[in-house]
Amino acid sequence: MVSREHKRAGLHEKLQLLRSITNSHAMNNASIIVDASKYIQELKHKVERLNQDVAAAQTSNNRNPLPMVTVETLEKGYLINVFSDKSCPGLLVSVLEAFQELGLNVLEARVSCTDSFRLQAVGGESECVDAQVVKQAVLQAIKNWSGSSEQQE
Repeated sequence: MVSREHKRAGLHEKLQLLRSITNSHAMNNASIIVDASKYIQELKHKVERLNQDVAAAQTSNNRNPLPMVTVETLEKGYLINVFSDKSCPGLLVSVLEAFQELGLNVLEARVSCTDSFRLQAVGGESECVDAQVVKQAVLQAIKNWSGSSEQQE
C-alpha cells in the first residue's frame, strides 16, 4: 500500500514539474501531457529554424560575411541576437536605430565589440510587431550598415 501511494506521489510531483517547465496552466494529468507535447513540438520548430539560420549564415559568410541574426518571441517582446566573427564598428548604432523605428524599447542588452560583434537584446514592444518583421528590420539595418561601411573603405 505504501509503495502504491509513494509511486502516486512521485508521479504527481513529476507531472507538476513538467507543468511548471512547460508553463502549462492545465490541472489534469492528460492536459499537462498534451501541453508538454505541444511545448516539445515548439522547441523542435525553434531548433529547425535556428539550424536553417545557421546554415544560411554559413552560406552567406562564404559569399559575404554579414552578421547572423535570430529573433525569438518572448511573452512581452523579443530576444534579438546578432553575431559576427569580425568586429563591426558602427553596427550597434544601426541596429538600435532599427529598434527605434519599430518602436521597440530595449529592456536589456549585452554587447561585445572587441574581436567579434555580439549583441543580445531583449526588446519590449510598444506596438504589435511580428518577430519576422523585427528580424527583417535588423537584417535591413545590417545591409545598410554594410553598404555604408564599404563606401568608407
